[in-house]
Order: sequence, then C-alpha cells, then structure tokens
Amino acid sequence: MLRLSFTTLGCPEWDLATICRRAPEYGFTGIDFRGYRECLDITTLPEFTSEIAATRRQLHEAGLAVSGISSSLQVCEPARLLSNLDEARRTIAVAHDLECLNVRIFGGGDVKTHSHRALAEFGRECMEQVLALDGAQDIRWLFETHDAWVRAQDCQLLLESIPNPAFGALWDMGHTYRVGGEPPAVTLRALQGRVGYVHLKDAAREPGHLEAMEDGWRYVPPGTGQLPLAESIRLLRASGYAGWWMFEHEKRWHPELSEPETAFPAFTRWFGSLALQPEATAHSIQPQGDPL
Repeated sequence: MLRLSFTTLGCPEWDLATICRRAPEYGFTGIDFRGYRECLDITTLPEFTSEIAATRRQLHEAGLAVSGISSSLQVCEPARLLSNLDEARRTIAVAHDLECLNVRIFGGGDVKTHSHRALAEFGRECMEQVLALDGAQDIRWLFETHDAWVRAQDCQLLLESIPNPAFGALWDMGHTYRVGGEPPAVTLRALQGRVGYVHLKDAAREPGHLEAMEDGWRYVPPGTGQLPLAESIRLLRASGYAGWWMFEHEKRWHPELSEPETAFPAFTRWFGSLALQPEATAHSIQPQGDPL
C-alpha cells in the first residue's frame, strides 16, 4: 500500500483539528511536522510536549501517522554541535511519543572553507554523539539531499563516513536534478540503498517569471513541471523502497503557491494516476542547475 503524507509547511495556518479532518479527506495517511502554525520548532510547543498525549490521540483517531519530523539539525557544521545535541534530545522525546521513525536532518557546512571530506568528518563526529543519546538508535536520522549534499559523489561520501544503519538519506527528488544536475539513476546508485524517506515537488524552469527563484525555476503542481519525478519514483519503487512519499508543498516559504485545499488533493490525484503507470519515463528536458 502506498503511503502518502504532506508537510505542515504546506498548511501553515491549519490547526491540528483541521489537519486531522482534511488529510484523510484528501487521501493522506501521514503528516510530516515541519513547524506548527507560527512556530517552526515543534519540540518547544505544548502540543508536542506537555500536551502530546492528546495530540497523539487526536492523530490516531483520524487514522493518521506521523511520517516524519523535519528538524533543523546541521550535523556537518561544527559550530552547531551543542545546539544540534539539544535539538536532538528534544526531537527524540517527541518522536518516541508520536511513534515516529523518521527525523529529517541537514548535512550543512561551509564548502567555501572546508572540503566535503572535512565536512563529512564533522558529520561523523556529530552523529556519533547524537546516536549515543538515549533512544536515538530507535530513530532513522535522514540527511536531506540539500545544500552542500546534493550531488551523488558528496552524498555517497557522507553515507560512507557514517555507516551506522540509524543514519540514512532523505531523497528530495527535485534538488538532485534541478540543483545537482544529475539524472535519478545516478543519484539512486550513490544513495546505496539507504533511502529512508522521500520529498516530492515539481518545478518548471522559467527565467524571468515573477514567481521564479534565483536559479530561474519556480514551483508548480506535481506532474506539470520539468522534473523527472515519474522516473525517480519508478526507479525507487523498483529498488524495493516501501516508505513514505511526502508532498513538500512549501506554502510557508512561498506564499504565492496555491492553497492547501487545492494543492493537496491535486497531489494525491496525480500520484494515484502515476502509480498505475509503472513504465512512466522522465521528461526530456536536460537538467539545468546552478552549482552549490
């Protein structure tokens, strides 16, 4: 059974009652918490600390699982070691109480002052301390293919530097193609069977468009852009992946995007039709990404 979830980035104004009502209505069975309403760090909110039992009960009654918690840890940034450990402790407690397996982290680090190999060593040292915390080994700590860790050789280096099975990759299928300039098969080989989670969103390259980002791309509804999402999904499914497929609708960061009442059901319709096409292929456009 395909498991679909969405991030709370996509519905920054929804309260928990609204999430629990609309997610099942739109065909989702999971929620990824990246902030809640005005606050980005859920581990500081009463709904996820002193009142977490009520939150868990409300989610369960709606038939919803917590597919992931998206933290702000940057494990390859040595100056953040203490704050990383503090946030990790708080996140472990929330993840256990919400029966959540996946925690998104960032690699991060400054590639202008350190090599990727040196940054990977920082990451190894940080993750050794994170994974020594009580309860940390029960969670999958998944670095997102983002920032300095997008290209295949760099992702492979980080994974090889941290072989602990509790550490793995979160494949943002847009970043590796749009920014990294690499086809999905190259990325998937580099991730070495350690993909624990997936972010999905589509984009179109339209330099000069009012909604275009600095690299000339703008976010569009899945299936209407130029990212090889269909091929990426097909390849990952063929590799045996059976985890969550999370729609990363970034409404919090991009208020011009469509409202969640429109975007969320559109995603499940698109994904549902795509799942019936096992031989779906990628778009013909060649990747055009600016190097990090």
